[in-house]
Amino acid sequence: MTLLNCLLSAWYGLPFVSKNNILVSTINGTGAAIESIYVLIFIIYAPKKEKAKIFGLFTFVLTVFTAVALISLFALHGNGRKLFCGLAATIFSIIMYASPLSIMRLVIKTKSVEFMPFFLSLFVFLCGTSWFIYGLLGRDAFVAVPNGFGCGLGTMQLILYFIYRNNKGSQEIKKPSGNGTSIEIGEKKPRQDKQQPNGKVPQDEQV
Repeated sequence: MTLLNCLLSAWYGLPFVSKNNILVSTINGTGAAIESIYVLIFIIYAPKKEKAKIFGLFTFVLTVFTAVALISLFALHGNGRKLFCGLAATIFSIIMYASPLSIMRLVIKTKSVEFMPFFLSLFVFLCGTSWFIYGLLGRDAFVAVPNGFGCGLGTMQLILYFIYRNNKGSQEIKKPSGNGTSIEIGEKKPRQDKQQPNGKVPQDEQV
């Protein structure tokens, strides 16, 4: 989603789509190049099942971007082109920022920030806030709206982090095993062997 967001935002910032937004194009173009490297590394080293899944998503991303680019080039002009590309970039920007919602739900459920790194949350907040201000100053709703949403979500992540920062996976999580029973994952409590009054361990307890 970050790759698709960067591609669409870089396209939106081009001079023939929206004027005076070249900074949007250069930064998001760089982001698209970096994200492409991430995705390709994942595809190379991922297990076969995950590799097929991510390759399918990668193909979907390129298809959506190509469709938006071709439609905007050959079917739309002027404000219509800017509106179409801006809406596409806004929709996928919001989806990108909303992707950590499942992790936030896990943090609330487990009361642990083990799966939500602090610096990732911090830079989501800083990125959303800076682009939100940039959009407001430039009076560009297609930049301000999705990044305002990202600023809000980044703030929520930081609040959750400071609430649960001292909890590091202390809560046990039960996973179903292959035979239908449950396996508890967490800190294992030391075993207390039953002893007889004479200090010996009963025969059925000996290993």
